[in-house]
Amino acid sequence: MTPDNTAVRVALWRAIHVLDDAPPHVFDDRVGLRLAAPEDGWRERPDMEPRNTAPMRAGIVSRARFLEDLLAEQAERGVDQYVVLGAGLDTFAQRRPDLAARFTVFEVDQPGPQAWKRQRLSELGFDLPPWLRLVPVDFEVDAWWQRLIEAGFDPTRPALVASAGVSMYLTREANIATLRQLSALAPGSTLATTFLLPLELVDPDEQRMRRFAEEGARRSGTPFLSFFRPDEMVRLAKDAGFAAARHISAAELTARYFADRTDGLRPAESEQIIVATT
Repeated sequence: MTPDNTAVRVALWRAIHVLDDAPPHVFDDRVGLRLAAPEDGWRERPDMEPRNTAPMRAGIVSRARFLEDLLAEQAERGVDQYVVLGAGLDTFAQRRPDLAARFTVFEVDQPGPQAWKRQRLSELGFDLPPWLRLVPVDFEVDAWWQRLIEAGFDPTRPALVASAGVSMYLTREANIATLRQLSALAPGSTLATTFLLPLELVDPDEQRMRRFAEEGARRSGTPFLSFFRPDEMVRLAKDAGFAAARHISAAELTARYFADRTDGLRPAESEQIIVATT
């Protein structure tokens, strides 16, 4: 049992934001670093170099902050189910029990990495509260929707579903099928999902960074498969059956979370967000 390489990288980037970037921090997550427990010298890895990876790191922390802000809004609306697809080393339940306890939180992930995470949480002294459900799903053979319901998810009540850093690893057909499935959520539900822009839609400097990231993904055996334009992603969500969908650009995240920074930290353009509602 080992964690997914991508999930570990995300956890370490979140930690570097707190360790190396100047305050105020967009997102404070050091629990992920404790979970990952990387080998000595991890900060010397090429993919951890603070300056070169800054835009990707900023993208990771801004999407995490956006999702938790959205969670707080949904809690005020009375939504009390939260589903994390491809949860990886998500630490919401451990960092924010004050907010998380207002939901039943369903973390959906592959069985092996999730079993590893369960063991690490236990080793670190984090109990699994009754409102946290770890839902192991082998996406190649399992019907993840059925596994979710078996874990206690109520499809007749509104929910917030988050899918961050997942769509690029799925085929176009699998992304469309997922949108169709989630459009059947109860009225008042929300999906927040990230997607990658086609390479030609980002500036030349970022294109070099993207090629580095894509090559790393290929070497890890998890190549990027799907890229979407924002208008295309909005249209696909509506065609799948969502009542409405809006695009959250990297520029909007910059305005929300980075406008007053003097160190030049800004999220990469490559990853964008769609928020779709039933």
